[in-house]
Amino acid sequence: MKREERVVQPEEMKRQEAFIEEIREMPQKPKSYYVVTYGCQMNAHDSEKLAGMLQRMGITEAEERDKADFVIFNTCCVRENAERRALGNVTWLKEVRKNNPGLIIAVCGCMIQEPGMAEKILKQYRFINLAFGTANLHCFPELMYRTLNTDRSVVVVEDRDVIPEGLPIARARKEAAYITIMYGCNNYCSYCIVPYVRGRERSRQPEQILREAEGLRDSGVKEIMLLGQNVNSYGKDLEGGMSFAALLKELDGTGIPRIRFMTSHPKDLSDELIDVMSGSRHILPQFHLPVQSGSDRILKMMNRHYTRDQYLDRVRKLREAVPGIGLSTDIIVGFPGETEEEFRETMALVEKVRYDSAFTFIYSPRVGTRAAEMESQIAPEVATRRIQELIALQEGLQQETMKRFVGTEEEVLTEGLSRRSSESVSGKGRHGISITIAGTVQDVGEILRCRVTGLKNNTLVGERI
Repeated sequence: MKREERVVQPEEMKRQEAFIEEIREMPQKPKSYYVVTYGCQMNAHDSEKLAGMLQRMGITEAEERDKADFVIFNTCCVRENAERRALGNVTWLKEVRKNNPGLIIAVCGCMIQEPGMAEKILKQYRFINLAFGTANLHCFPELMYRTLNTDRSVVVVEDRDVIPEGLPIARARKEAAYITIMYGCNNYCSYCIVPYVRGRERSRQPEQILREAEGLRDSGVKEIMLLGQNVNSYGKDLEGGMSFAALLKELDGTGIPRIRFMTSHPKDLSDELIDVMSGSRHILPQFHLPVQSGSDRILKMMNRHYTRDQYLDRVRKLREAVPGIGLSTDIIVGFPGETEEEFRETMALVEKVRYDSAFTFIYSPRVGTRAAEMESQIAPEVATRRIQELIALQEGLQQETMKRFVGTEEEVLTEGLSRRSSESVSGKGRHGISITIAGTVQDVGEILRCRVTGLKNNTLVGERI
């Protein structure tokens, strides 16, 4: 099916605002809500938008899921485990409803956008009141209104690529905020379902992004994270579009203290972007650069469009331009047909690069992707043994790479109290690594300077300056 692409017009957003006002005045609307989020930062930011709309409807956030009158699951389908966990939790709420007959259950996000999922919900999960796909997020007020005025399930999944602007947002943190700069993906990696559920790449206009960033700066936000499935390709779909490097340079000039971004695709990492990072004041020295595999043959089968040597060249240039940069990555083991020798190539690449952190996964077949139909699927016991070896290697290397920070000064944006002590706070340093220092709840949300004195597991320990 061909996807329709369009910008959501202000008139439609006003129409959705009218539904919000209608619900606000309804005497029988839910009193409380709870949003359950699975998946990536994009999903987390979408959940902030859902919360923003719900609060505008006059519905307050519940402290616990089983105490809410309206529960919505914002789902992920990148890996099978996330999908299974989401459906399991949704089914559990069916039991909770026995003690709360008025409970409304909703499901949205990437899982709902999968082919056939809408029909599955209507047949197997009839207790779900509302389900909608990623293209319908901005229509949530209208869909909520319909749900509150019918006894039937409302299931809407449209195949279109939209760019909504002006949605209300209830941000999870006062000191840090997400900004989505683009939606969708054009890469069609053979293992990945994202282009099918999130659509093609479409970039927001730079002036909209800059306006949002300046508003966040003025409200006291100290750090922004720019989001996109592949931020490096930002602007390629805009007429006379600004490159991602140029956008970063503009944002660096807004005066926001800290700027992060993810995720990047190695094939689109330009020298221009590396130069901008090298000369910036506020772009943090951190880069998430997914490699996925260290084997050229597997990379080709994954449809990644770069080789091992090209990836290592990007790493070299980043480290030359930004000394001490924090590097993280994603790695998949057990891809169809991966030989023991090819797995060893991945292990050797990890040992050569020495990442500060790595997100490691066993390949998970996704229906509709090319890799799911490939022959030579790897036996689960082989894939499990390989990922255990990879994790052990990465953990050992991580302890070594983190030692370079001992004795240096760092800035920590504190996120909360330490789990182990009410007299310590923790947060992320400039290089993206967690740091724990002395502090109280009054320090949460502040940028504090410290001297790194040691490390514990995967966390640095510091003394406040």
